[in-house]
Amino acid sequence: MKRGCAVLLAAVLLLSSSCALPEAPSAEPAPKAKIELTLTIVYDNNEYDQRLETKWGFSCLIEGLQKTILFDTGGDSATLLSNMKKLNIGPRRVNAVVLSHIHGDHIGGLSGFLEENSDVIVYLPQSFPQTFKEGVRLLGAQVDEVSEAKELFTGAYTTGELGNGTKEQSLIVTTSKGLVIITGCAHPGVVNIVREARVVAREDRVYLVMGGFHLGSASTSEVESVITEFRRLSVRKVAPCHCSGDETRRLFGERYGDDYIDNGVGKKITIP
Repeated sequence: MKRGCAVLLAAVLLLSSSCALPEAPSAEPAPKAKIELTLTIVYDNNEYDQRLETKWGFSCLIEGLQKTILFDTGGDSATLLSNMKKLNIGPRRVNAVVLSHIHGDHIGGLSGFLEENSDVIVYLPQSFPQTFKEGVRLLGAQVDEVSEAKELFTGAYTTGELGNGTKEQSLIVTTSKGLVIITGCAHPGVVNIVREARVVAREDRVYLVMGGFHLGSASTSEVESVITEFRRLSVRKVAPCHCSGDETRRLFGERYGDDYIDNGVGKKITIP
C-alpha cells in the first residue's frame, strides 16, 4: 500500500519539479527557547563535507527543540537518505518535516523519507496541490496546512505563506541570542522574509539567516542592497547556500567577515 502511495506522491513531485497575511502577533514577545540548537545541512548543491553527495536542492536538520525538524527534503530521496546515513542521522530521529515551497528540489526526497519514517507531522503550505497532501497522508504522515504565521511548537514559528508568485514559508527559531531564520529559496525576497520574521516573533535581533537567498542571478548592486538591509535589520550572522549564488556568497563573505559562515552539504552549525 505504501509503495503505491509513494508512486502517487512521486508523480506529483515530478509535476512540481520545475523551479517555476500573517495573523496578528501576540501581545507578548515569543518565548526564547533555552537550547543548544544544531543545524546540519543534509542536502545542498554546495560542497562542504567531501564524503557527501552534492546535488541541486536543499535540506536541513534542526535539533535541540521540542521536536527534531527536517526542513525541506532536497531533490531526491536516495541522495537525502545516503547523506543522512553518512552523517549518522537516522530518519526516525525526525519528528516533523517543514516544506518551504512546492518546487521539486525542496520536496523531491519526501516520499522516500516517509517510507523510512512516516511517524511525523508534515507542515506544508496550504497552496500545495490536494493530490500531494493526500499522497502524504496515504504514506502515513500527518499533514498540517500552513497559511498564516503561527507557532508550530515551543520556540519554532512559521512565517506563513509569503509571496505573490511561488508561495513559500520560512522557519523561525527563537533563541536567547536572537532569531534563527531558515529559508528554502526565498522566492518572496530574503529581506522581506527577515522583516516578517521579526514581526511574527516580536524580536528585532536576528542572530542568523541561513539557507537559499535566491540571488544566483542578482547583480552586484542588488546583492549589496540586500547586505545593507541585513545590517539595518540587525542580522548578525549569515550562512547562504543553495540558490544564493557564488558571487553572493563571496560578497557576503567580504562584508560579514568572521560572521560569515561557509555553508554546504554536511555543514553543522551549533548555537549555544
